[in-house]
Amino acid sequence: MANHTTGTPHHLRHPTRALLAAIAATVLAATTLTALAVTGNATPAAAAGLSPFDIPGRGATVPFVEHEAEKTAHNGTKIGPDRRYGTLPSEASGREAVTLDAVGEYVEFTLTAPANAVTFRYSLPDSPAGTGRDAAIDLRANGNLLKSVPVTSRYGWYYGGYPFNNNPGDTNPHHFFDETRALFGSTQPAGTKIRLQVSSTAQSPTFTIDLADFELVAPIAKPSGVIDVVTDFGADPTGATDSTAKFQAAIDAGKAQGRAVWIPTGTFTLWDHVVVDGVTVRGAGPWYSVLGGRHPTERNRSVGIYGKYVPGGGYTGPVRAHEANGPSRNVTLRDFAIIGDIRERVDDDQVNALGGAMTNSVVDNLWLENTKVGAWMDGPMDNFTIRNSRILDQTADGVNFHTGVTNSTVTNTFVRNTGDDALAMWAQNVPNVNNSFTHNTIGVTLLANHLVSYGGRDIKITDNVTADSLTNGGGIHVANRYPGVQGATGVQGTWTIARNTLIRNGNSDYNWNFGVGAIWFSALNEAFQNPTINITDTDILDSSYAALHWIEGQTNGINLNNVRIDGAGTYALQVQANSQVSFTNVRATNIAQSNPMHNCVGAGFQITQGSGNSGWYTPTPYCGPWPNPQWGGGPTSPPPTTPPPTTPPPTTPPPTSGNLALGRRRPRPAPTRATRRRTSWTATRPATGRAPTTRSRSRSPSTWARPDPSTGWC
Repeated sequence: MANHTTGTPHHLRHPTRALLAAIAATVLAATTLTALAVTGNATPAAAAGLSPFDIPGRGATVPFVEHEAEKTAHNGTKIGPDRRYGTLPSEASGREAVTLDAVGEYVEFTLTAPANAVTFRYSLPDSPAGTGRDAAIDLRANGNLLKSVPVTSRYGWYYGGYPFNNNPGDTNPHHFFDETRALFGSTQPAGTKIRLQVSSTAQSPTFTIDLADFELVAPIAKPSGVIDVVTDFGADPTGATDSTAKFQAAIDAGKAQGRAVWIPTGTFTLWDHVVVDGVTVRGAGPWYSVLGGRHPTERNRSVGIYGKYVPGGGYTGPVRAHEANGPSRNVTLRDFAIIGDIRERVDDDQVNALGGAMTNSVVDNLWLENTKVGAWMDGPMDNFTIRNSRILDQTADGVNFHTGVTNSTVTNTFVRNTGDDALAMWAQNVPNVNNSFTHNTIGVTLLANHLVSYGGRDIKITDNVTADSLTNGGGIHVANRYPGVQGATGVQGTWTIARNTLIRNGNSDYNWNFGVGAIWFSALNEAFQNPTINITDTDILDSSYAALHWIEGQTNGINLNNVRIDGAGTYALQVQANSQVSFTNVRATNIAQSNPMHNCVGAGFQITQGSGNSGWYTPTPYCGPWPNPQWGGGPTSPPPTTPPPTTPPPTTPPPTSGNLALGRRRPRPAPTRATRRRTSWTATRPATGRAPTTRSRSRSPSTWARPDPSTGWC
């Protein structure tokens, strides 16, 4: 069981099917939850609304078909919708799920395409001691048992405040859901009814099912001329013994001989990093070649594929000899999975799936799960690409481009259930330049933002779909925040934020005690130095609080053109800092408040209006206490989207077999020492005037930035 929650000043108790005693006192009879109520009681939605796969032409092309549990046949209890931090449905995709609490209860999915594999997202109640709970649930096809699938709460349930703990007696549990996957053993045709069914409640009193992703997979054939980690170097495909040294020897030989390294079908235990440089490492597909493991006594040693660190670069911790003198160059990693065993967040621990620095390198078709960060890349480094991949169930970020990362991208990648920013760039002390996040789908970000760049020059965030923020962040964030983001590393140049769809983004910040917008801007460290930030052809749908938000310092250069706002739990615009913004063809509908704008800075917020605006402007904005959000006012069918001006960025052809060979768009269609410390209002400003430490990022301001109620920070 992992830990990842910070404390809040007020909470309510919210049971799912039965009211329970204190978590630490008794074995849970159902899931006990803590709900944040910082702005009063919100109005619940009548329906969950859009899926991130409902948006044509945007987001990632994925190899699976997703089915939401609450929208399919079941005899359990539907929970939600609810967006309050600390409640079980708030962390579900679409804010709804199905709880099963009796033998024979099930969720039944009808296949719309042939499949032989499933990934399902679920939650079990924690054990009273916080050590996790193990159970199993039946997987059935047309009533016939395929297998019993193990499930666990060990990678969920975080308590207390940062840096979190395993003590259920503390308040504010969250991070309830995890995912597991299973092969059927045979291909089931379209129309097959696949059940997840409870066979016993002895190990777990409840099983909450959020969704299931079905796909058709096959192993990729071994290519000729490769070095085989098993047959050539003796790695153990059963996972019974540590194969770290044998993997490292094979990879070193691959570099020396100019040959690719092959990971055959198997589950391999690695107790430490394997360092790559000038080599291709490939597997039989992420369902078949799986790396995992963690050192049994040394917490900071765990499975990971790392490039070499750059001297004086983004990573400042201890470096072993074989990890020094980076960046690594000309690395390709493809077609395998890294599924870790990280159950807590300790920011100094180097327990990420990918790390170090890799220049002129590609990550293609990897599955990264249950590590601290999927890819925390400490530059300086150049021309690095992550594509066609899945990043799931991280205790911290999905990806972070940290310090001097240039000309790099994450594209066509699916990210879900990250414990911090899903896709982030952080230009700490060295500029990040010309990076992009494009054609990605991101669901359920538990803390912070779906897409963010802290500083940076000439950044592109395009053609993404994001859904379901939980707390302390929004959908897209542009900011001069966190250590080392000012001057040359601050927000500069021309930013292209185009053709993104944001669904149920923005949320309540439990330190600030007010909502954060779906798209928001911060200049906490210093004012923006006249960048050009073009936000175009963008849909902001069913925002939990405000659609657009300005806070913490002077921003400028922001241009909105052809932006649709449909549904906002509070305001179209939430203005808490001076800015200069132009609006053209910005249309807002279904705003919860009759006055669509909250502005307590007055004329300091300078608006230039072009043509085609409606629904968001008033000459007499509201300034006063924050209202209760009203949720669920967005569209129930997807709006038309603006296609990109050119085709999506090219990717390598998919393999002729393996799980991406049958990829299709659905018809519906770390962190490391560079940590983000959550600070309370009582933190003390250091003499430097920067954030609390030179290696930390505060998720919310402490006393030196505490808002003045007279400015609308109520």
